Amino acid sequence: MIDPGIGVTDRLDEVLAEHRLQPAAVLLTHGHLDHTFSVTPVCGARGITAYIHPDDGEMLKDPAKGISADLTALFGGRLTWTEPDDVAPLEGGLVLRIAGLELTVDHAPGHTRGSVMFRSEGTCFSGDVLFRDSIGRTDLPGGSMSQMVASLRDKVLTLPDETVVLPGHGPQTTIGRERQRNPYLREAAEAPRKGW
Repeated sequence: MIDPGIGVTDRLDEVLAEHRLQPAAVLLTHGHLDHTFSVTPVCGARGITAYIHPDDGEMLKDPAKGISADLTALFGGRLTWTEPDDVAPLEGGLVLRIAGLELTVDHAPGHTRGSVMFRSEGTCFSGDVLFRDSIGRTDLPGGSMSQMVASLRDKVLTLPDETVVLPGHGPQTTIGRERQRNPYLREAAEAPRKGW
C-alpha cells in the first residue's frame, strides 16, 4: 500500500475484504500528513512495516514539522498522533521485494527532503514530485525549488516516455506527455544551460 492518507481506513477495509487481500507493507512517498494520516492504524491493525526516507522520518513523529504555521493553527492542537510501531528506512537506489513485486526507490527531494518515487515494470508512483501538468509545492518546511529542479532533471526526465506515472494527486499521465506539456519539466530540461 502506498500513502494511506486522510479518511481511507473504512474504504480500505472494504476493498481488502472484497478482494481477500492482506497488505504486506506501507510505502510512503514523503512525510506530509495528507499522505501519512492513516499509516498508524493501517500498519497497527495488520502488524506491517511502514517505510519512509530517513529525511522525512521526523514527520512520522511530529506531523507539524512538515506543514506551514497556518495549517498547524488550523488543527489547533486537535490532532492526536502516534508514530507507527515498525518504521524502516527507504534509501535511494534501494530495490524492495515485497509480496512478489520489485520496486526501485528513487530519492527525489524538492517537495520534501525525503521525497521518493517508486518504480516498477514501466510504472512510476511519483508522490508529490510530479503531477499531470505540474509538480508538488516547494514552499513548505523542507521544500526546495532547486532540489526539485535537480530531481526532475536527474530522476524524472531520465525515465522512458512510455512510463506510466501515478501521482499522489490527480489523474495518471506518462513521462512522454509530461515531457511535452509540463512547463516544470521543460524548465528542468533546460536547467543546466540556465545554471540552476
